[in-house]
Amino acid sequence: MRNKVLFFLAIIGLLAGLVGAYIFSIEKKPPPPAFKPASNPYGKGIYANGIIESYQANGENITIYPEVAGTITGILVAEGQSVHKGTPLLTIDDSVQRATVAQQRSQAEAALALLEELKAQPRKENLEVASAQVASASARLKTAQDQFDKQRQSYALNPKSVSKNDLDNAENAVKVARANLEVARRQYELTRAGAWIYDIRNQERQYEALTKAYTASSALLAKYTVRAPSDGSILSINAAVGSYVSPQGTYDTYTQGSSPIFVMGSAQKFLGVRCYIDEILVHRLPEPSRLKAKMFIRGTDISIPLEYVRVQPYVSPKIQLSNQRTERVDVRVLPVIFRFPRPGKVLLYPGQLVDVYVGEE
Repeated sequence: MRNKVLFFLAIIGLLAGLVGAYIFSIEKKPPPPAFKPASNPYGKGIYANGIIESYQANGENITIYPEVAGTITGILVAEGQSVHKGTPLLTIDDSVQRATVAQQRSQAEAALALLEELKAQPRKENLEVASAQVASASARLKTAQDQFDKQRQSYALNPKSVSKNDLDNAENAVKVARANLEVARRQYELTRAGAWIYDIRNQERQYEALTKAYTASSALLAKYTVRAPSDGSILSINAAVGSYVSPQGTYDTYTQGSSPIFVMGSAQKFLGVRCYIDEILVHRLPEPSRLKAKMFIRGTDISIPLEYVRVQPYVSPKIQLSNQRTERVDVRVLPVIFRFPRPGKVLLYPGQLVDVYVGEE
């Protein structure tokens, strides 16, 4: 009985093995691809990685850094917004600089007031005082002279009527009064002449220096409002209200490096494509007059012909994988720039990676 059971189980196991082998031997048809992979449209085309960017006559996307450091108090635009040249984009705390400007403005105004005071001399009231001092000194001289003349005449008639000492004192009083009158007259002339020309020139230089300091402070105060350098659109904003920014940019918590506050794109009807040609393929590039290129959008079957713009004639390390200067790579590439009209129905954005084939007619 036991042998029959074992035999029966062996038969069942054999049948199960045969069935399993048959099932697993059946070839499954692979699922169709989500999109048709890009194929080389040229006979001897060169493949290159490309990145979409705003089209610029020179350079890449527009990166904006502040010229001063401080805490952001307001962001006045939004990503995707079109702006014109001079549009305020961001404000930085300017309380200290605003107080400095007000102080230097007051100093310049005080210097101007003193300069106008010097140029307005002589003051009428000061001139009247100096004139009165001359009249007073003249009256004292006349009084001393009359007193001396009387004593001298009395001494001439009777030497005993006036002592020699009193006569000498009267004569000295006349000399002192005459000297005082001369001083009063010179003081009057000095007052009437007004401010010394060298004092005026010195004050003019003081006013000019303080005015320039005030102008420089005002120009620096304007830097606390970051404005659009040209017409375009805001591609990305890498800071928030309350963040600290400096001329090196702002700290990026994701890359743990410095990033520009704003990245702007041009307002033109074209987009640019920057291709990186491997250095070992550079010699295969056609002449610019015969060069053709086609861009394939990843994840789709869409291809767009490209228009050649220029070659950036500098072979550099390939860093577009991580966009970090510290990336350790052995490949060096030659950037080639193309452009194409903005498509109406296809959504494309700067920073998007694409596949590019470069060939010739």
